[in-house]
Amino acid sequence: MSDKPFKIAVSPRIERLPPYLFGRINKMKYDKRVAGVDIIDLGMGNPTDPTPATIVKKLGEAALDPRNHRYSTSNGIIGLRKEIARKYKTKYGVELDPENEVIITIGSKEGLSHMCLALLGPGDTAIVPDPAFPAHLYAPAMAGASVLRVPLGNDDAFLDRMEHMIEGLYPSPKLVILNYPHNPTSMTIEPKFWDRAIEVCRKRGIMIMSDFAYGEINFDGYKAPSFLAAEGAKDLGVEFSTMSKSYNMAGWRVGFCCGNREMVKALGTIKGYYDYGHFAPIWIASVIAMRECRDTPAEQSKIYEARRDVLCRQLDKLGWQYEKPRAGMFVWAKIADEHLKGQNTIDFCLRMMDEAEVALAPGRAFGELGENWVRIALVENEQRLRQAMRNLERALMPPKQKTIRLKTKK
Repeated sequence: MSDKPFKIAVSPRIERLPPYLFGRINKMKYDKRVAGVDIIDLGMGNPTDPTPATIVKKLGEAALDPRNHRYSTSNGIIGLRKEIARKYKTKYGVELDPENEVIITIGSKEGLSHMCLALLGPGDTAIVPDPAFPAHLYAPAMAGASVLRVPLGNDDAFLDRMEHMIEGLYPSPKLVILNYPHNPTSMTIEPKFWDRAIEVCRKRGIMIMSDFAYGEINFDGYKAPSFLAAEGAKDLGVEFSTMSKSYNMAGWRVGFCCGNREMVKALGTIKGYYDYGHFAPIWIASVIAMRECRDTPAEQSKIYEARRDVLCRQLDKLGWQYEKPRAGMFVWAKIADEHLKGQNTIDFCLRMMDEAEVALAPGRAFGELGENWVRIALVENEQRLRQAMRNLERALMPPKQKTIRLKTKK
């Protein structure tokens, strides 16, 4: 046998991916927790509140039925697809055919990624705002497409920038990925935004994918508009959503895609080759969530709204800039220059985990325009949020003030 080491040749699509910017932070967080350090994790949008008991009970009942232990279907049980269509009709006034215009996905991230495989390939181009949720950038890239970034916005000026970029390209981009309420910034839009976005894309033959994962987490009377509620939306696009945030079902991995039947069919074709669907009891329990827990999204929104207010008051004390969000489960905050101390955002977040025992998401991980910003998740209860902000305040306090405070305590 040869002593020469065997080289694994990975796919070029893997080599095209940049270093995972959360890697160092996740490694430090893991090491500290193994060492017994109580890290308050505000970096990941991972709900800590429990799934409603009614849903969990139905999961247990369905899991005991051996008929549900077999392979399911890759596009989701018809009962759940009908409930999703019913919800879109009731909540957004959108008519959907559950057979051809609704498909269940294993979380919205899986669905979005597989949709990119279904729509894009080498030579194609997708337009994505900057900053952006990483999957919006790398799902098109892994499908072999080029990705162009346009500075994020929520108004005509943003759409003008996007239109100007499109006009300078030949061939035209194939897809635009938009996400409101936005992750990571929690930026929101009004319904007229979708009318103009559809107009811009229709005349150039560009498809739209709307990521509506945070659509039901709304504050201060705001109601996030669905892309599909805009006239002509189903002609050229789809919308992805999920039960992860609204029903505290993140680990259940239940998402769905609705809209243009040809796009839904293409996603179904890809999924037919990649998976046999989900464990059926999870989908059956999700039907009960839709039917019997209709108030849960609004109730959860009130919880996040109260946490938002607590966090924003503490950010005011730190002197960090932010725009108070009307939706979503994050606050996007700009770090004060005196706190950065010349560090980049990733190194700053590592320092805060070390000195304040608080995990934050560095804005740079979402794109170049996220540098100097952090995403703070509203996933911990109000007491833990206050503790986290006290820890940050203590870690960022000038040395002289720290000495004075220590003497005062003595």
